[in-house]
Amino acid sequence: MSDALKLPAEALRLTIASIDFDLPGEAPPDQATILGQKRARSALQFGTAMPNPGYNVFVMGEPGTGRLTMVTNHLEVLSKQQETPPAYAYVDNFSNPREPVAIRLPPAMGQVFHQDIETLIDNLLATFPAAFESPSYQQKKTAIERSFNQRYNNAIDLVEKQAAEMHVALFRDSDGITFAPLQDNKPIMEEQFNQLTQEERDAFHARVEKLEELLGDALLELPQWRREMMDNLKKLGNSTIRQAIQPLFRDLHERYRDVPDVAAYLEEIKNNLLRTAVETLLTSQPVDTHDSGRRQLLVEQYLPNILVDCKKASGAPVIYEPHPTYQNLFGRIEYSSDQGTLVTSYRRICPGSLHRANGGYLILEAEKLLTYPFVWEGLKRALKSHRIEIESPYSELGINTITLKPQVIDLEVKIILVGSREIYYLLQEMDNEFNEMFRILADFDTYIQRSPETMRQFAALMLRQVAKADTRPLQRGAIERLIEHSCRLAEHQQRLSARINDCLEIIGEVDLLCSQSDQSENIEKRHIEQALAAREQRNGRMARQVLEQMLDDTILIDTEGSAIGKVNGLTVIEVGGSSFGAPACITATVYPGSRGIVDIEREVELGQAIHSKGVMILTGYLGHRYAQQFPPAISASIAIEQSYGYIDGDSAALGELCALISALTRIPIQQTFAVTGSINQYGDVQAVGGINEKIEGFFHLCQARQSGLEHAVIIPKSNVRNLMPKQEVVDAVAQCTFSIYAVQHVDQALELLTGQPAGSVDQDGNYPENSVNGKAISRLQEIAVIATEKEDREHP
Repeated sequence: MSDALKLPAEALRLTIASIDFDLPGEAPPDQATILGQKRARSALQFGTAMPNPGYNVFVMGEPGTGRLTMVTNHLEVLSKQQETPPAYAYVDNFSNPREPVAIRLPPAMGQVFHQDIETLIDNLLATFPAAFESPSYQQKKTAIERSFNQRYNNAIDLVEKQAAEMHVALFRDSDGITFAPLQDNKPIMEEQFNQLTQEERDAFHARVEKLEELLGDALLELPQWRREMMDNLKKLGNSTIRQAIQPLFRDLHERYRDVPDVAAYLEEIKNNLLRTAVETLLTSQPVDTHDSGRRQLLVEQYLPNILVDCKKASGAPVIYEPHPTYQNLFGRIEYSSDQGTLVTSYRRICPGSLHRANGGYLILEAEKLLTYPFVWEGLKRALKSHRIEIESPYSELGINTITLKPQVIDLEVKIILVGSREIYYLLQEMDNEFNEMFRILADFDTYIQRSPETMRQFAALMLRQVAKADTRPLQRGAIERLIEHSCRLAEHQQRLSARINDCLEIIGEVDLLCSQSDQSENIEKRHIEQALAAREQRNGRMARQVLEQMLDDTILIDTEGSAIGKVNGLTVIEVGGSSFGAPACITATVYPGSRGIVDIEREVELGQAIHSKGVMILTGYLGHRYAQQFPPAISASIAIEQSYGYIDGDSAALGELCALISALTRIPIQQTFAVTGSINQYGDVQAVGGINEKIEGFFHLCQARQSGLEHAVIIPKSNVRNLMPKQEVVDAVAQCTFSIYAVQHVDQALELLTGQPAGSVDQDGNYPENSVNGKAISRLQEIAVIATEKEDREHP
């Protein structure tokens, strides 16, 4: 009989309650933020400490393993030990407003500088136009205007004297100069002028023409006089402005003399004020606090746009960008509508995550980063050039959505890119620049070796979550059950799952269930069981539907009797975020021919590569085991019945081989068994995944049918360490109503399934005639003879 191992109930499941380990105190330590991951932690520490370019870090692992938590906690501690980066602001470029200038300031000085310029604007409004209303300025202005008027009047006086000698009156008014004839030293009216003779009128016109010539000669230099007056007024105004603003800038120059960018900008403001003060600040309207027009104009011209300004001694910034669009990462320029036209200025430049993280660390999620257009190429360009350039990514497509070209800012940042293994290997393969910029890989393990120390750390994490979420206290039994659940997630009795979030989420669910049911003050083991059962119930619609289809024989699965060429296989079905096990009927047929083994799933393109590989291995096994003395001449078909989706994995190979040998030897297989396992060409049974779900899927079907028979599952022996089935399975094994057998070779499975000895080869290379292997060889020889006779008839 078979030497397969029948597993006792105590070997099926790890029971943490029987393992001695220390629990941490009620107040969990602050360092208890992540479990294990020494390799990833070491790589992250090296990558963040390396100052050379290109040593950005890619944190590789699956979601829920604490990637972001570890990165954030490490950087928060590290960043406080580093220097605070400078502040940056954009100001107007008075010579070319389309290209705003970037100003660099010491840390925490950005808002101070912003407030100082606001104060300067207020002082300017208070100073002007009062400075131009002072007696000194008015006297000098009047003197300049008087000099001009005196020249003008002297010229007019000369013409007026000539006109008097010619009996012509000269009149001055705002519209110009006019002439009228004199009679008895009095100007005559128009009616009197019309009564003059034609000769007298012609003589008057001749005199006026001569006087106009004299007037033109006298006022020939009038434009020059006016220019001189305007120049003198401008010089007076500039001198007045300089004298007025000098005290306003004195303290600012002293305060920012060690900040070159600010000192240069203050000089630019002073020079610009000389050009714009008259237009902007001089108005006939009185200064009114309710009239903000002039102040707003000065604000738009002079007030700096502070991009980033870290607090003094706050350390290097640590920025996590959850939504890395191009604008969120590199900054953007906003627009406002002015009478239907979109306008913008340097004050509408908005910073991006790279600006806020400059001088520190920027954390990005790779999957999101690659989702948005132009972002990946833009990030690489910024890292290679060490500059942040605010631009429109669509301008290269001929869509110009930007009217400013801000001055670039130097970039010094460490990028921490968090992503899955698939994305990491995809970037390595598709982008030859990726390895140059992300030279450090922090690889997260998917599991952590279980030990007293890691269990203590696990418990500390659970207690820390309780303290953080302010939930009910966890009892020791609840923590032990969570450790068991973590081992089930890892599919290994000696490992904990690195997806700690799965267990942390259960604590919140348990707390809600406690508040809705028994109002317990503490969370105990039974509460964890209830939460896990409730979660399974919520996600179990598909599993229940498949089970019902098996019970009403929509899906044909036999759990009684025996059948030739048919065996119950075990599969795992994944739907969304949940998975469950379900038995599947594997059938095989054998007949004379030369087609070999035909995989029906592969023929209809439902079988994926790994499944097809498993079926092809069967040919190698049959040839190695049974066809050493004669060539096989059979045709066989293998199918997983009633499977209508894609099938991948080779876990059905053991069941397919047993069904094939049953069909070949015509030995029936007991349908009370289900089998799973991969094989190699020598018949060794290899481990498979999803072992717990597969066992539970067959168990639930047998339990629901209540046949009273003892059912069993055959699994690879190398999967024993992966066993963590539900307690109901363990109880059934303890009560001898359900069994689990572990096998190492195909022969062991055949003996269990057929109830007959598999047979061992003797010294002559032969198997016993009554053994399964002996019958297989005998049947193959019969088929070979039939094939030979057929060939002789066709080719005599």
